[in-house]
Amino acid sequence: MLTVRAPATSANLGSGFDVFGAALERPADVVRLTKSDRTTIEVTGAGSQFIPEDPEKNTVGAVAEALDAPAHIRIDKGVRPASGLGSSAASAAAAAVGLNALYDRGYTREELVPIAAKGEAVVSGDAHDDNVAPSIMGGFTIATDSGVTQIDADIPLVACLPDIVVSTRDARRVVPEHARVEQLIETVGNAATLTTGMHRDDPSLVGRGMHDTVVTPARAKLIDGYETVREAALDAGATGVTISGAGPTVIAACEDRHQKAIASAMLDAFGERGVDARAYQTRIGRGAQLF
Repeated sequence: MLTVRAPATSANLGSGFDVFGAALERPADVVRLTKSDRTTIEVTGAGSQFIPEDPEKNTVGAVAEALDAPAHIRIDKGVRPASGLGSSAASAAAAAVGLNALYDRGYTREELVPIAAKGEAVVSGDAHDDNVAPSIMGGFTIATDSGVTQIDADIPLVACLPDIVVSTRDARRVVPEHARVEQLIETVGNAATLTTGMHRDDPSLVGRGMHDTVVTPARAKLIDGYETVREAALDAGATGVTISGAGPTVIAACEDRHQKAIASAMLDAFGERGVDARAYQTRIGRGAQLF
């Protein structure tokens, strides 16, 4: 038997829609795998009642099939489904890393990314690398058609998860089909700024680079209280605030000394709208770990 801990992730980070991703120190999924003649799945933990255990409808089932690696797979969910924190990606990443080791398939971490993305497609309808890449490889990742670039960044973050459900499919429906040239120019500049900040471990640059005027405003309408929470976080010292993945998690970059105050401010702001929430004081961390 193998045990794998795979982290939650934050995709897009504002200016990097469908490209940027970051692994978070917490929360995480823990997946235990045992060789078997057929794949069976057991799910416990956060939101487990909403996750199918049928291998054909679960992310890890698709990964097991892709690797030709049947197993009994027990998933302990630390990452709530429909949270914007890469819940399905964490399970898929854990399964890919674990089954690759259990069956000695010999894939590199980067080679496992598209395999895990096949599991993601079971939930979202499309195979995207922006969550599975950081969950497998850790750090900050840039996922393109030509491969994944990874940076071992260290940036403090606050991820505030409200008790609201936003499905990935719904969030994709509101993404604008067109953008003005001025918006594209601004987005490229912000993405470059964010990437430079990751290289330098500079929360100020990362925060500035999170700004986005194309996708984020459209998705913000799906999150009750988003603008209020964003302003509260900035007032408390955040260097930048955006939607994590498809939402509803709101993520803020910051310096260590402001983390606690930002978490409290975001919780209070959601509370003023009558929305319960949980705040993770976290940072960019490692990818999936084998135990």
